[in-house]
Amino acid sequence: MSAEPQSASEPILLRHDQGGVATLTLNRPSQFNSLSQALLGRLQDELDAIARDASIRVVVIKGAGRAFCAGHDLKEMRSNHDKAYMQALFRQCGRVMTTLTEMPQPVIARVHGIATAAGCQLVAMCDLAVAALDARFAVSGINVGLFCATPAVALSRNMGRKAALEMLLTGDFIDAGEALQRGLVNRVVATAELDAEVSKLTASICAKSAVAVQMGKQMFYRQLEMGLAGAYQLAAETMACNMMEADAVEGIDAFMAKRKPQWQGGR
Repeated sequence: MSAEPQSASEPILLRHDQGGVATLTLNRPSQFNSLSQALLGRLQDELDAIARDASIRVVVIKGAGRAFCAGHDLKEMRSNHDKAYMQALFRQCGRVMTTLTEMPQPVIARVHGIATAAGCQLVAMCDLAVAALDARFAVSGINVGLFCATPAVALSRNMGRKAALEMLLTGDFIDAGEALQRGLVNRVVATAELDAEVSKLTASICAKSAVAVQMGKQMFYRQLEMGLAGAYQLAAETMACNMMEADAVEGIDAFMAKRKPQWQGGR
């Protein structure tokens, strides 16, 4: 693990829970929240804990200070110039990224400032993303002789191939508007409105059936890796199982009675 100091007064990852929403704040502002090995470890621990917590309905990931996340900690990587270390680091990062899609709760990236390299990858791997107008995105490893191979996995699953490869091959920044157009983020708002827009999104999700959201997220990612016939088979089975849930019965009855549904809760 990294020898990075961690004091009780300045933890490298903050967690705040309110109203069914867990907000995780990357808290290395002087390093633009770069993903050190220690920060990846803390992020993994919290995501695993949240995944087991039925009281949490939505997760928000944000960055402290002037940026969302500047990617991996290059100083730490250069001080550990060993292939085994690099393999372990990128496996660790990959586990964090896949956890975002495997956990039952939707995960929203709240993006301001820069999101570069693995930071851009983090945005792409979150289920949803809301960006401030000042946000900028790049996979800039190519500028220092390093193709951003792991971010390429995330970008190629969120954007068109040519748009993703242009970012990967040039290392050029795109602004928030371009990120929205290319499908990297869902919404773009003024910086002063960023928290309100994220809250609007989390409130909308929290108002829905937890069972339906969890089943739907799991199905969505599984079907992406399937052929068309297999995807429809999975979708049909998911809908049949969902229809047997009490929340679906309640939701349909409430719709027909023109009243607000009373969900029974999560897992």
